[in-house]
Amino acid sequence: MTGHDKSKMKLETKRHYLVGPYEALKKGIFITASCLIIFIALRNSLIWHVEQCWGASKNFWSSIWAVFYWLSGESFFNMYTYGVWLLGIFTFTIGNIFFLVLDLTGKPSVFLRYKIQEDKGVPVSWMKYKKALWRCAFNIVVVGLLFQLVMYPLAVLGRMHAGYELPTFATTVLHFTGYMVIEEIGFYYTHRLFHHPWLYKYIHKTHHEWTAPTGITSLYSHPLEHFIGNLGPVGLGPIIMGSHISIASLWFTLALLNTAITHSGYHLPFLQSPEAHDFHHLKFNQNYGVFGVLDRLHGTDEQFRQSKNYERHVVLLGLNPAKQLFPTTQKGKAD
Repeated sequence: MTGHDKSKMKLETKRHYLVGPYEALKKGIFITASCLIIFIALRNSLIWHVEQCWGASKNFWSSIWAVFYWLSGESFFNMYTYGVWLLGIFTFTIGNIFFLVLDLTGKPSVFLRYKIQEDKGVPVSWMKYKKALWRCAFNIVVVGLLFQLVMYPLAVLGRMHAGYELPTFATTVLHFTGYMVIEEIGFYYTHRLFHHPWLYKYIHKTHHEWTAPTGITSLYSHPLEHFIGNLGPVGLGPIIMGSHISIASLWFTLALLNTAITHSGYHLPFLQSPEAHDFHHLKFNQNYGVFGVLDRLHGTDEQFRQSKNYERHVVLLGLNPAKQLFPTTQKGKAD
């Protein structure tokens, strides 16, 4: 290769890393602006109809909130610390029962066709699974409570509140939007930080013991990583937004269910696709974020986007497995 060719290759490489994020930013601005224009055009009609549905279920949610309010002794401290903590334990347990049975027994066998990494055996070794269960229990019980206690002063400082009146639908949507932005930023950069060779060796390697993740491995991590990398990005959103505790509780519940699904190893119909994070466990250096925005901007999803897994990274609206809808037809495509 001549010197001219080498210089040209370096120039193309440099251009690739400059243009990639720039193009992604342009697309992001275009999509955001388009959605904003559509939302502004439809907001009056759309919000009115959604508010009707939200209001129709108000009595149901108000009754649940009244019980929660009474059990906490009308204390924000009790709601934020013990209430959210117990809700997390309940959600994690309920959200993983199905995957636990499927991983340990391989039944109902009809769901095995949706397994992403088919070469990884089912049922999973009970000894390995038991080790994961103990660590997850420690994280959700001990580290989870410690996190709520430590963050409580920040929650007060951030003006989180727990009034008897529940927030409106518009307020909930606004706060959820803020949560998602904060989580994407917080999780992406802390996750990449934990992939630093030193931190990976002593901390993050624990989570990557599972190259084919399961539902419970969403919390299978070093306690320090669980506190900073898992709970931090999720817990900061409600504090920064000064949210009502009911919105925060809904957010924590959905976040726990979402991480169980994305770690499940099964791409099930009508649920969020776990293909991206499953690929991260398979390749280690791809897909650090939650929603993929920062991965696209930083180019940490290039290998993923060139794989067959990227084509399969969709919500299945039928009962056919993703591998059947998008079969491997080209040599070199990842499964």
